[in-house]
Amino acid sequence: MAADLKFAKSHEWLRPEAGGLVTVGISSYAVEALTDLVFMQLPAVGKKVKAGESIGEIESVKAVSDIYAPVSGEVVEVNTALPSHLETLGKDPYGDGWIVRIRPDNPHEADQLLNQAAYDALVAGQSH
Repeated sequence: MAADLKFAKSHEWLRPEAGGLVTVGISSYAVEALTDLVFMQLPAVGKKVKAGESIGEIESVKAVSDIYAPVSGEVVEVNTALPSHLETLGKDPYGDGWIVRIRPDNPHEADQLLNQAAYDALVAGQSH
């Protein structure tokens, strides 16, 4: 896992990219918890999002879960191949399984997210 990843308590990850953009996806923990993914709804390019607000949904045979924006900003790119290839989330959640790229309104907003160690401790506490 990349050291530059930050995590939201709602299991989204964020990776800073060149040009001030951030890439967002869902953690391997979330993918494993959902199991048997069947559908994904993604936001439109140009959508303004707020941190903590739902930007899409992912549906498994068990449940429908919201995907939350870890930062506020504008969606500038969407992984349009993902809804047709949901297995990518299980195979490569931190690479090809990215969901959206956002241009953050405030580059420091991501500083409030969890680092890898804090996120690992969070999910370790949830699995008991």
